[in-house]
Amino acid sequence: MAGPPIFTVAAVILALGPGQDSKDAARAIAGEPAVAAQRLVLVDLPAPTGEAVPLFDGRSLAGWNAWLGYADPSITYHAEPGATPIGTGRDTRGDFAVKDVDGGPAIWVKGETWGSLVHHADLRDYHLRLQFKWGSRTWAPRQKLPRNNGLLYHSHGTPGEVFGTWRPSSEFEIMTGSTGMIVAVGGKVRGRTNVTFDPSLIAPHLRFRTAGREIDIVNGSPTWNVEAATDAEHAVGAWNTLDLYVVGDRAVHVVNGIPVAEVRDLATIAADGTRQPLTHGKIQLQSEGAETWFRAITVEPIETLPRIVVARD
Repeated sequence: MAGPPIFTVAAVILALGPGQDSKDAARAIAGEPAVAAQRLVLVDLPAPTGEAVPLFDGRSLAGWNAWLGYADPSITYHAEPGATPIGTGRDTRGDFAVKDVDGGPAIWVKGETWGSLVHHADLRDYHLRLQFKWGSRTWAPRQKLPRNNGLLYHSHGTPGEVFGTWRPSSEFEIMTGSTGMIVAVGGKVRGRTNVTFDPSLIAPHLRFRTAGREIDIVNGSPTWNVEAATDAEHAVGAWNTLDLYVVGDRAVHVVNGIPVAEVRDLATIAADGTRQPLTHGKIQLQSEGAETWFRAITVEPIETLPRIVVARD
């Protein structure tokens, strides 16, 4: 039996006309808002098929490479031709470092200059766990916005390929109120998931929902991100545990033990428009306007994904 249609950018354009706002677009994509929130739980947790490997040794940034975007982050999304990112052109010890916090070592990300730490390992079929917490400082141009960072996975391509600052990837968003959101980083990355229309959100007003309408996540379109099912983050200043489960071109996002999103059919779009499965890549820890701490970063191999189910009250 054929499944429900996948809502693509072209379908949205056809459904709308000129002059329609972002909520009209979201309604056309996802239908009317869901009548109630879903309480989601994770079942069938996979057993690791090998040893857990630390990606942070607790002493240094060994295995991680820094890349910085523009000296003025406000131009990131509209840089003039000829604008040059910093890249590896300066000492980054003032941007990324290992420091003690709360009685132990952690990776410190200052956040003032946008960029990322990229781990050298090319990862596939894994469960990654890390802890993060926000620092006290935020920086222009995001000082008045929610704190923002991100765990980017299946990263590939060249440093700075996306907005001079990041590599193409799928993103496990780390942002106050939205941790676990799905974002396609770069115009060549795609992923599919299920959504409902939530008018309380800022554009694109789409929230993850099991059995919701299936959409294709496309950067620069009305479906460029999908909000987490719920806000499961602890208060600012407390540590949070993130679990990312990835098998092939599918991933599950978990925040403090609560599943908040899943994405499938991750892919890159080739020059001829064909869709090529995206099944492996590197990890990036973003720097995007907020001081952030990361610790206890481990990865272990798995062969199956856990399932997200709706809890029965």
